[in-house]
Order: sequence, then C-alpha cells, then structure tokens
Amino acid sequence: MQSFNLYTPTEIAFGKGAEAQTGILAKKYGASKVMIVYGGGSAVKSGLIGRVQESLEAEGIAHIELSGVKPNPRMSLAREGVEKALEFGADLILAAGGGSVIDTAKAVAVGAANPGIDIREFWGGREAITKVLPVGAVLTISAAGSEMSDSAVLTNDEIGKKGGVNTDLVRPKFAVMNPELTYTLPKYQITCGVVDIMMHTLERYFTPTQECNEMTDEIAEGLLRTVIRNGWKAYENPEDYDAASELMWCGSLSHNNLTGLGRGKDFACHKLGHEIGGMFDEAHGATLSAVWGSWARYVYKLDVPRFAHYGRKVWGLDIADDEEAAVAAIEETESYFRKLDMPTSIGQLSIGVQPEDVLRKMADSATKGDAIKLGCFKPLNMQDAIEIYKLANHA
Repeated sequence: MQSFNLYTPTEIAFGKGAEAQTGILAKKYGASKVMIVYGGGSAVKSGLIGRVQESLEAEGIAHIELSGVKPNPRMSLAREGVEKALEFGADLILAAGGGSVIDTAKAVAVGAANPGIDIREFWGGREAITKVLPVGAVLTISAAGSEMSDSAVLTNDEIGKKGGVNTDLVRPKFAVMNPELTYTLPKYQITCGVVDIMMHTLERYFTPTQECNEMTDEIAEGLLRTVIRNGWKAYENPEDYDAASELMWCGSLSHNNLTGLGRGKDFACHKLGHEIGGMFDEAHGATLSAVWGSWARYVYKLDVPRFAHYGRKVWGLDIADDEEAAVAAIEETESYFRKLDMPTSIGQLSIGVQPEDVLRKMADSATKGDAIKLGCFKPLNMQDAIEIYKLANHA
C-alpha cells in the first residue's frame, strides 16, 4: 500500500428525522448567520426548508436563502450568492439538496471568505484557496458524495465549461442525512446517483498501482456490491428505507477518499463526462455511464488481471480466463446501467450521436489543447480522448 493522508472531518447525523438536528449542529460550529442554499420549489413544498429554518431559529440563528440551483450548477448563481452572503454577514453556508446544491454552497463559502477575489479565479486555477467559510449540508440526493468530499464542481455558464477544485478546506463541517428525503426523487435522478456513486469508486479502483492494497480493495468492492444490490431495489421502490439508507451512506463513503487510500485517482471518465455536461447540460451520472464502457474497452488490456479481478469480486463471475473475465466484467457493468435505464453511449443521451468536430472540440477542451493528460490508469492525450468519444458515439 502506498503512503496516504486521510482527513475526514465531517460530523454525520444520520437517520429518520435527522434534519431536526440542523440548528444544533450549525450552532456547534459557530453559526449565528446562515445562508441556506437550495434548488427549486420542491424543497419548499416538501416542507424541508421550513423544518431547517425552524431548527435554526430554535437555536437563535438568523438566516437568508439562495435558491435556484440547477444540475451542473452555474457559477453565475454562486457569484450572486457570494454577494448576498457578504451583504448579510453569513458565517456558515448551509446546503439543502444534492451535489449541485452542496457544490454551490462550497463555492459561496470560498467567495465569501475571500472578498474582492472573483470565484472564477479559484475555479480557473489562477488563485489558491486558503480560506473558506464553514459549510454544512442537509442531503436530499444520494449521488455526488459532496457532503463529505474535498471537491466542488461548477459550470462556467459564460463559456459552457465544467470544472472543479479540490481542497480539504471545502469539506463540510457536518452533514445531516435522512434517507427518507430521497423518497420523492424521480427514478432518473436515483439511477444517475447510483452511477455517480459507482464511478467515484471505479475511478479510484482502476489505477496503475500494483502494490498490495487489500483493505482498500475490499472496501471498494464491498461498496460496489452494496450499491449494485440496493440501486436496483431503490429503482423498483424508491420508498424502500433500507435500500435508500445503504445508497446514501455509500454515496458519502465513495467520495471521501476512503475507497482509494493507497492508490492514485484516475477520474478520466469524469473529465470526459464533464465536457459533455458543460457543453450540453446533460445529467452528470448519465455522462459517466455513457463513456465508461468505451473508456474501459480502450484501456483494459493495460491490466487485464485487474479488470478480471473486478469481475470476479464485484460481479461474481466464475470465469477462469482473465481476458474473458475482463471483457465480461465490462459487459456486466454496462448491462447493469441499461437495467437502470441509463445510457451506455453518447447517442443514448438526449443530444444523440454527435458530429466528429464536436468530439474533437470536447477532447481539445478536456486536455486543454493537448497540453495535459487525463487520468493515470492510461494517461489520455487529446487523440486518446477523441478515440474514446468515437467509441461511445453511437445509438
């Protein structure tokens, strides 16, 4: 196992009715003025925002709201949130939603802690993040894992470019997790979340590391098996509490770095998917399932035994030959995505099959004009990215 540092400071309040603890937790982490960040009217109609407000008020905490967060969260809204938070004097930013809402809250927390610096400078890599306001989260979607992660992804809607930052400073101080809050999600959001959870683990599982990494692998493989079982149960019955609770906890563990300790991170598929999401506003999980199989077929021969091991440990394949097992593992993964009505090609996204010039434009953007390589399992240059997009570019 390679050397690693692990920092997971987020306090978790998990279970039915956990949102009632929001005010207590916010006060514990020094809040007196909170900005609540959320998406659309459903958070209000469901009563969640009202319950969160009551919980804050019970602790004497003032609050304002920033609503309107959309999937593939927009930088423009986060910038508005920074101005509003500074005017109010917010000392904690509270997200009530899924990954897009939490990432927006993180961006507001970065900007409000650094007045005078546009958050575009941080997301553009021109400024280092050294200060962040405390962030809390009330989770409503099992997917992104942002409630415990060190990352935040935004779409610069001025240029249609999606990108992220990584720093332990944006890890939430606390996360409130009530699986019942996921009951009203459309099935498509549930299954996009299942894919995202799986991919956060797979992007750490397939790396060039050859050293013994037994414990981390066991955690990753167990998490994947749990998500696969319970993802299907939640798809069939979104109000299955046991399935919903397993998915919610898996989502957090999949992206707090636990499933990749002692390994590097690849995340090539995320970067390929981000280009599709940024350009066409496709759902994040769908962009990942659309490209993963093509990526896997493009790279698997670099470590056939690893893909075979994945097939045997995660999918229970009883195939002795490594090559056959590796190929079957890729097919099993795509078959599961299809079972959940998730796309396994670009052509199955709402945008349909794309002309080659669009594929080249996305590959150029992802690799910054072929100046950087994507991932580490096989570092992908611009031509590699084009070839993977081509493999995925069918109905």
